[in-house]
Amino acid sequence: MLSELLKRNVAWSTLRNSNEPNYFSRLATQQAPEFFWIGCSDSRVPANVVAGLDPGEVFVHRNVANVVHSSDMNLLTALEFAVEALEIREIIVCGHYGCGGVRAATEDLPHGLVDHWLEPIRRLSRSYAVDLAHAPDKETYRDRLAELNVIEGVRRVSETPILQRAWKHGTEIRVHGLIYSLRDGLLRDLNCTIDESHSRLEAAE
Repeated sequence: MLSELLKRNVAWSTLRNSNEPNYFSRLATQQAPEFFWIGCSDSRVPANVVAGLDPGEVFVHRNVANVVHSSDMNLLTALEFAVEALEIREIIVCGHYGCGGVRAATEDLPHGLVDHWLEPIRRLSRSYAVDLAHAPDKETYRDRLAELNVIEGVRRVSETPILQRAWKHGTEIRVHGLIYSLRDGLLRDLNCTIDESHSRLEAAE
């Protein structure tokens, strides 16, 4: 399996060099992505592929079910690096329909450590129990919960000291929420973008 992977890598590198001779030398000299992507670890949702971007155009953090934990130092470190070092101004929290993590969060069976990780999704399901009860079936229920998880993730990112500090200094950063469909390969905007103006409004309230 490993030898096959390495062969594929050589074939890809050769083809890439053939199509664009300076591709790797250009990537090696700088990293200047426009987007910071917080997504799910699901192998079917690679950020640059579904967004139609080259590897150097998106800085990526992925975890099970794209959960934004306020104590996740891995995520917070990546977020800080994205905002302060790479000067990225567009942050995307992206979930997807048919998410295995969301499904696990709605099941009673024990799954191990991931049950602790998915607790924020379980809290969401309890908080929105009345709305979710209108879902006609379990699949629709889980897909709506996946959307709510993204919207909550956008809110949590915007509340981090990293974003609050950046906005206080006048840095124009926007945090967006997207959902990806495995069925048609399309990204959908959940219309939950938060920027500096929203942050000021919430502070005033």
